[in-house]
Amino acid sequence: MTKFTGPPPLEGLKRRIAAHRRDRDGGVLKNQKSGMFVRQTFCMTRAEARAKAKEWFEEFPKAAYWTEVESWRQLEGDQIEFTMRRLPSAD
Repeated sequence: MTKFTGPPPLEGLKRRIAAHRRDRDGGVLKNQKSGMFVRQTFCMTRAEARAKAKEWFEEFPKAAYWTEVESWRQLEGDQIEFTMRRLPSAD
């Protein structure tokens, strides 16, 4: 019979949290290109988030770049964390 020695180590989680905090830069959390999409994650107030999403849709039209709000969540206060996704170019 297998004995369990306790909860799993939290070192991996601690490293991810530290990397997340290091990557945070003026509201922009991440800017990444994975697969065929360019993604950028932001953390802003509700009004700023709405303006940033509108800016993305104007600069990268949905019909050409498949632009979309990939995910979002409401944080404490009036903060919204959201990820915008688009194609790198409109071919």
